[in-house]
Amino acid sequence: MRKKDNYYFDTFVQLVDYSCEAADLLNQIMIDYDAKQIKDKMEEMHTIEHTADVARHQMIGRLVKEFITPIEREDIMAIADYIDTVTDTIEDVLMRMYMYNISEVTKHAQRMTEIIVKCCRLLRQAFDEFPNFHKSQKLHELIVEINELEEEGDALYTEAIRALYLSNVNYKEIVAWDNTYHYLEKCCDACEDVAEVIENVIMKNS
Repeated sequence: MRKKDNYYFDTFVQLVDYSCEAADLLNQIMIDYDAKQIKDKMEEMHTIEHTADVARHQMIGRLVKEFITPIEREDIMAIADYIDTVTDTIEDVLMRMYMYNISEVTKHAQRMTEIIVKCCRLLRQAFDEFPNFHKSQKLHELIVEINELEEEGDALYTEAIRALYLSNVNYKEIVAWDNTYHYLEKCCDACEDVAEVIENVIMKNS
């Protein structure tokens, strides 16, 4: 493809890189959790999210001026918006942990975060392949892997919620973790949504 056409594909990669960065930060927080540092970590996470927003707005600014695009304009917007949702939802997890004053993390939360990291990395690989979606043999496999990880995340979410309500923790902790697990699960859903919009673009252009 011409270099001009690659701009949007390159921007998708840039946007999903921010999602990966956010997922990695959340994973680091989960592994070595320190409640006293959460406010500082929130600022670090927000910087990632804000930088991703700037890149997305720059892309939109270019998109409104161009008449010819490598894929439909609506699809470009949809992909950018779905990737943005991934980064936003990862930030939302950390915000819940701060708002609910979570003092220590659970094994379920750590495992769910690991799945989010894997999903984001697979999305990164998918967007590397995306410019050649007409010929790529690997892209479909990556989409299937993301779908399978999302199912794994769903199962883990169910297990986490059951364990929470079987535990002897107080009501405040139940509320805190119920909501935090919900947003962790939403991260997995958001990654699958990106994979599905890629798949839809492939079908429309086949």
